[in-house]
Amino acid sequence: MTPKERATKSAAAMWAKDEASKWFGMELVEVDEGRAVLALTVAAHHCNGHGICHGGVTHALADSAFAFACNSRNKATVAQHTMVSYLAPGRLGDRLTAAATETAVAGRSGVYDVRVTNQDGIVIAEFRGMSRAIGGQNFDE
Repeated sequence: MTPKERATKSAAAMWAKDEASKWFGMELVEVDEGRAVLALTVAAHHCNGHGICHGGVTHALADSAFAFACNSRNKATVAQHTMVSYLAPGRLGDRLTAAATETAVAGRSGVYDVRVTNQDGIVIAEFRGMSRAIGGQNFDE
C-alpha cells in the first residue's frame, strides 16, 4: 500500500465516525501522508455576536485538519496540545480552508502546522498542534 493509499483509507475510516466535523459542515478535501486539507463555508450558525466566524469554529476546522494529517499513517493519534493565533475574521459566506502539514515526528510525538485561509487567500488563523500516538490503528492492515 502506498503512503497516499494508507492516508486515504485511514481518513475514510476516521471520517465515517467523525460526527463532530460533519456537524460543523466540514468537508475533507485532500489527504496524504502527513498532510490534510479540510474546508467549511461559514454559515449564520457559525457566527458570533460580532457577526463574524466564531473563533471556536475556526479552531475546530484547523483541529480536524490536524487530526487527519497526524492519523495519515494509520496510527491512532490524538492532540496533546494545540494553539491558535487569529489574524483576520472569517465572515458569513466565506469558504475557509485549513491545510495541515507535518513538520516533525519523533517517536510517539508529532508537530503539525495548519494555515486557515479564506477564498481570497487571506490568512484567517495559524494553528500549531502537537500530537501523541496512543496505540492502535484506524483500520486493520
